Amino acid sequence: MSDFYESLLKHKYAYVAIGEFKPGCFGEAQRLYEKAVSTFTTGFKGAFLLQKPGTDEGIAVIIWDKIEDMELHRTEDYDAILNKMNPLFASPPKIDFYEVCSEITGNGKS
Repeated sequence: MSDFYESLLKHKYAYVAIGEFKPGCFGEAQRLYEKAVSTFTTGFKGAFLLQKPGTDEGIAVIIWDKIEDMELHRTEDYDAILNKMNPLFASPPKIDFYEVCSEITGNGKS
């Protein structure tokens, strides 16, 4: 099978963390999240940080080619950023991994 067809059959993976920060801490958590994500290279496909309006609740989604790519980015710098973020949580976030089964992008028209 050609590389083109194999790439069509290959699924990406999503790291998903759902959590709530202590009151007023979402902005600092966002800054740290963006700093951590900026260290990613190999296999990294994109990231989203979602905030429920008017709350300190959020969802982080990071897309990877494969789960192993994420593990490659567990560096001392990355861990140091997470250590700064952990005290900002009201309780530990719920973390899961998902296979990306469908990916639909916009057509660029407004």
